[in-house]
Amino acid sequence: MKSYHLDPGRGLAGLTVQDHAEPEPGRGQVVVRMRAGALGFRDLLVLADDYPLPIRPGVVPGCEGAGEVVAVGEDVSRVKPGDRVAATVFPRWLDGPFRRENAAQLGTMIDGMLTEYAVLSEDGVVPIPEHLSFQEAAALPLAAVTAWNALTSGGAPLAGETVLTLGSGAVSLFTLQFAKLAGARVIVTTSSAAKAARLRELGADEVIDYRENPEWSEDVRGLTDGVGAHRVIDATGPLEQSLKSVAPSGEVAFVGYWLSGTKGARPVDPATFFGAGAVLRRIATGSRAHFLELNRAVTAHRLRPVIDRVFPFDRVPGAFAYCEAGGGFGKVIISHG
Repeated sequence: MKSYHLDPGRGLAGLTVQDHAEPEPGRGQVVVRMRAGALGFRDLLVLADDYPLPIRPGVVPGCEGAGEVVAVGEDVSRVKPGDRVAATVFPRWLDGPFRRENAAQLGTMIDGMLTEYAVLSEDGVVPIPEHLSFQEAAALPLAAVTAWNALTSGGAPLAGETVLTLGSGAVSLFTLQFAKLAGARVIVTTSSAAKAARLRELGADEVIDYRENPEWSEDVRGLTDGVGAHRVIDATGPLEQSLKSVAPSGEVAFVGYWLSGTKGARPVDPATFFGAGAVLRRIATGSRAHFLELNRAVTAHRLRPVIDRVFPFDRVPGAFAYCEAGGGFGKVIISHG
């Protein structure tokens, strides 16, 4: 089998392919033949060694993947050979709040998904919705779970409430899809007319061009009769504008200072926090329980993720370069054929 390995901080020059014997599972483990993976902005940060979690030199990168169980170890009861599964980004985070002892993450601290066969804990995989292909299922573990956690952990939005989601990245696209399933009114910010049109096709009720108006919280207030959005999913920042957009007693789900590309952003005035009168909750992807919940919703509504482009496994460096160039719309998928 072949696996990609990463020397963090060297960019694409630190990405190599190595040959290995096919693995065997230990107690409580499963071997998954990978069928598809996915890349995104998070993977670029890992490649550059600019990520908040430690990165083990030589680690197999990639935290998103789906495939078929081909072998199971002793005492495995959750899955069997032949099952179609997706990996969880944090294999030890099963349920409840995120804790440091559950912070071991695929593709940084432990070997990830850019491999032909992966050895995973049985607790670190979940079934794939039957209507999804492996490529579609590979789009779920990071962005979809993050969006689900951000949108529902503080209480699912109610029909008729307003959800504001920032940007047209994968987390925002899944937020839009999930919020519409709940009957919410969804406002999205974006940077171009072309992306605005595609967002409306996905169901966005209103789209705001943040480049035309950097103070886009004013537009949000105008679209909500001065009330603001009941829920703000902040995946891009600036946080100050999110706090000025949220309704009193609402919630801002902060997807991440590093992942949102807000490194070096100016501090937020404490008066802005106080004036928002809302809850600010940080999001660290999600647990196995979150993944199972979203899979039930995806299955019930036959929802499909937005896929931008598919690269073959032997062209992973090209997929990284494509992600780095930006401008895509939807998930970048790695296919094993």
